[in-house]
Amino acid sequence: MASHSMLKPINGLMVGTGEYTTGVVANTQSKSDKKLGVVALCLFDLRRRGLIAELSMSGRSGEKYPVVREHFAKNIASEYKDMDVEFRSYPADDEVDSKAYLKALDDLEPGSIVTVFTPDDTHFEIALAAVERGMHVLVTKPAVKSLAHHQRLMDEAKKRNLLVMVEVHKRFDVMYADACIRIRSELGAFSFFQSYMSQPKFQLQTFSAWAGSKTSDISYYLNSHHIDFHVWALQQKAVPLQVTAMASTGVAKREPYNADTEDTITLLVQWQDVATGDLGTATYTSSWIAPPSDVHSQQRFFYMGQKGSITIDQAHRGYMLATDQKGLVSMNPLYMKYTKDVRGHFAGQQGYGYQSIEAFVRAAQEMNAGLCTLEECDNELATIASTVFVTAILEAGRLSLDEKRTVQLVHAQDGSVSLQ
Repeated sequence: MASHSMLKPINGLMVGTGEYTTGVVANTQSKSDKKLGVVALCLFDLRRRGLIAELSMSGRSGEKYPVVREHFAKNIASEYKDMDVEFRSYPADDEVDSKAYLKALDDLEPGSIVTVFTPDDTHFEIALAAVERGMHVLVTKPAVKSLAHHQRLMDEAKKRNLLVMVEVHKRFDVMYADACIRIRSELGAFSFFQSYMSQPKFQLQTFSAWAGSKTSDISYYLNSHHIDFHVWALQQKAVPLQVTAMASTGVAKREPYNADTEDTITLLVQWQDVATGDLGTATYTSSWIAPPSDVHSQQRFFYMGQKGSITIDQAHRGYMLATDQKGLVSMNPLYMKYTKDVRGHFAGQQGYGYQSIEAFVRAAQEMNAGLCTLEECDNELATIASTVFVTAILEAGRLSLDEKRTVQLVHAQDGSVSLQ
């Protein structure tokens, strides 16, 4: 993209006060690999670096903010040099208001950024409200839950020349980015893809507000990672044709979780090469009943093209740490690095979790300044326009489970896709 010097710092609103934004779960610090959160910490550091101006945050219950502020003060401001953790909060500390984000949006100037890290079924409503008020939006995956909502959000963003980007940080992992290039340039037409991603059982309690409520499932939450990678690698090279989903059950629905949801979901997807018509097969599996292990989340894939194959075990980078407190742990500082530099500043700018958020902020600034176009963003980033197949596959998977059938993806001549 264009040079970034002398661009005006941008204001931001964080919608959602959960683990990924703040690092706070059930009024205490998270026990996962995101104990300091991701979104707020990155934006605080981007403010220190001059890219961000004022920050605000919106959640459902204002009663959580004293805990969040104490957590930020103790674990971020006092740990990292020159880190300002101030933010304006909505609703007030003594109020509960699930629509508080509307007031927060109304207080933002057009051209500001909005991050949406909330339960999956709320993404569309919040992101649309932000776009309608002239804001650039970064929404966690899955962007939305249906093709209809995806198309509406894409159309509204295009009409207003606004960036809506999906936060799929694996695109910024140096190994995944390298694999994407090799898949496109060296491995020939697509033949087979297999991915697996897990969460430990305690995440069923972390996400108890929505797990089992039928507002989402583990496929939307986790399969979206590798489906996005696969869609990205095959962009303009292949299209998905049909989806058949299968599930395992038994753990989530019993004590102590009592969540009416699947334990593990596998999507079987038929792909077709655009140039040759050759067929390929993909399976995407996700689970949130994994036992404790050396990593918080198992993450890996195998890709086979007609001219070669590639394998990545994202969870294991050959970097092991053993302590009396935690035993043997496989480390991945390439995602979020929470250590300090020699001067005491936060030193995680090279983590791909951080880079994903910074790329969004920089792109929004450049669009405001007229230095890049929405079409350029579509080619470089995981925008709402370039991730349509991700939503199509995820929604088809849910329909397949609910209706016990294979779902067809029908491609029109204008490039749109529908489910049958």
